[in-house]
Amino acid sequence: MADKFNINRRKFITAGAIAGLGMPVFGKLRVSDTAGEKARPKIEPEWRNKQPGMSYRQLGDTGLMISEVVNGGDPVRPGNHHITEMAMERGLNYLDMAPAYGRGECEKSYGQIIDTSSKREKVFMTTKVSGFSRVRNNLYREIYDGLSAGKQEYYQNKAREMRAARNVDKPGYFITYWPGQPGSFDGAFLSNAMAADYAHKVEGSTRFKEFILQSVEDSLKRTGTDYFDILMCPHGASSFEEVQNEEIFSTFEKLRKDGKVRFLGVSTHNDPAGVLRAARETGLYQVAMVAYNIINAGYMEREIELARNSGMGVIGMKVAMAVATQHESLKPIPEWRIQKVERIVPGDMKPPVKAYLWALQNPHISGVISNLWDEQHLNENLSVVGKKVELQPG
Repeated sequence: MADKFNINRRKFITAGAIAGLGMPVFGKLRVSDTAGEKARPKIEPEWRNKQPGMSYRQLGDTGLMISEVVNGGDPVRPGNHHITEMAMERGLNYLDMAPAYGRGECEKSYGQIIDTSSKREKVFMTTKVSGFSRVRNNLYREIYDGLSAGKQEYYQNKAREMRAARNVDKPGYFITYWPGQPGSFDGAFLSNAMAADYAHKVEGSTRFKEFILQSVEDSLKRTGTDYFDILMCPHGASSFEEVQNEEIFSTFEKLRKDGKVRFLGVSTHNDPAGVLRAARETGLYQVAMVAYNIINAGYMEREIELARNSGMGVIGMKVAMAVATQHESLKPIPEWRIQKVERIVPGDMKPPVKAYLWALQNPHISGVISNLWDEQHLNENLSVVGKKVELQPG
């Protein structure tokens, strides 16, 4: 198994360094553009909960035919899951969750919805390994704390230089979707800065395997299911190095052979183009959920196309959060963002609805994830499925 999942680190670092530039010249850079492409297998579509009025797309080479709008887990809590059930009645068939959502309450709520085997087989279920990147950062931090002040300063400076060189904070590419999000770069880049000297002590640690296995077991118990269709690890990767850990692949393979997971995915809000490219370069990730919206599109679309051409299924997230937010500290949304979606997408719709409609015009994504907070959100957000519009100049 070790040979099967061995990854060429030089290939990763070369491709990842380019990916991490965070620049819209991705479409012009031809380095490794064909990496990860493979002969297109004949895929047998897998249908669940197909209903008239809903539109479906294939999730890459997984064959899963998912609804164009998939269910986000933020609003799903015990006693507040009737909106999800209403969405399922209309053909929604993909439920997204993570241990971090409500400290497991989201997964428990889905367990209440999918409380029989017949209901379970109506949907595709995705969970994530929340906290995986924290394990990595803590392992490096333990080494860091034992270093001299001078050595600590060296790695802090190196981390800042790496972060600046990749332009991951570039306005229009980096967007703050929740309070405290920018801070997630700090630990990631300190770890990355130390990796050249200490990866041999960290990246093969058994703590990764133990954490993944325990996370999945806990998620299975909370939901009451015996398998997940997709496992995303890491949950919220902030740099390409975080998807290079071979413990992810070997542990996933064990879980797959045990019948507990089917497909491997990754989610990313920070440096989404860089992380997506790195995931594609592994040839082992089958699904990616990436921050993609009308603001960062120029940085994302080439990488999304390459990922889809390689067989990966791509789901757009934070699609509406470029033009709307539930976080009071992030209000008001800059007016220029709202005006941009108003110019590009014709029709009399709210800006977030236009944002979903805009994203679904991209044939290289399989769907968009939407938080269905109430019946109004349900009706508005599902109204975009199957619609084609002629987008206007921005």
